[in-house]
Amino acid sequence: MKQVGRELGVRYVLEGSVREAGQRVRITAQLIDAQSGSHLWADRFDGSLEDVFDLQDKVAIGAAGIIEPTLRQAEIERARRKRADSLDAYDLYLRALPFALHLDAGRCRQGARVCRAGDKAGTRFCRRPFDHRLVSRAALHEAARVAALHHARLAISTSGDDATALAIAGLVIGFLDPLDYTTALDAFGRSLALSPSPALALGFSSVTRAWRGESAIAIQQAEQALRLSPFDPLSNIRHMAIAIAHFGRAALRNRLRQRTAQTQAHPRFSPPYWMRAAALANLGRIDEAKLMAQRLLEVQPQFTIGSITSAPFANREIFDALGNALRRVGLPE
Repeated sequence: MKQVGRELGVRYVLEGSVREAGQRVRITAQLIDAQSGSHLWADRFDGSLEDVFDLQDKVAIGAAGIIEPTLRQAEIERARRKRADSLDAYDLYLRALPFALHLDAGRCRQGARVCRAGDKAGTRFCRRPFDHRLVSRAALHEAARVAALHHARLAISTSGDDATALAIAGLVIGFLDPLDYTTALDAFGRSLALSPSPALALGFSSVTRAWRGESAIAIQQAEQALRLSPFDPLSNIRHMAIAIAHFGRAALRNRLRQRTAQTQAHPRFSPPYWMRAAALANLGRIDEAKLMAQRLLEVQPQFTIGSITSAPFANREIFDALGNALRRVGLPE
């Protein structure tokens, strides 16, 4: 594998085999670090030769959904091991990325500081996820909003075939510039066309559409993203999209299930708490809703109803319904 990696000029190698027994077929696959020879992931897929095309799709989708977050973590660990004086823009991005995935405003600021350690070009590449996180967790500070939109539009104009950059840019613009929704959807479309495993773009598109009230397509995209990449640390965004999409409907109990999954997976991410509190209030379970509101204030002490209902990115009916429900449990205005 080390020789293959050197000859192909790659860091990682996906190796596999196919075995047949009568009408049954077994496909095995393993992801290997070509530099160390260590195995990062392995799995097998069984099926029938009569359904070989369905099996092929299952292997491709399943492998891509697992490999993407596995490679991301492997690259983060590689960047951590590099000397500080040898870091390039991509290494800075990888070192900073775990701070964004923690979904905590303080950690996002740490990530942004990591990004600023590089040159100007590196800072632009690295800061895209953090400008949006800081905006979404900091009551929409104008300076952060302007910076986020600047980097998002710069990413769209310079990213070329970078599906990840386009997906992040679409999310930022979709949330922060309600008058430029078409640009956000175009960025998502370009990202989906470019990526062989479009879970990231589907997830970001789903939550953007959910807040806009496009419930059916939001649920469809979020569920597809969860199938493609079930162990991705960004799965909370997909659960959130499904919960928001159901909020305008009568399926309150389904919304509660989605928010339970979110709070368990990401206990420091505050939106699931206020969404769950609102759903419980609408079901008339006020005592449970108040308990959830207390947990929300533990996670985000500065939370106010106005900090979410004054945001520019959502359908007003959704925000009005959320605001009315949260007032019933005594959260600060």
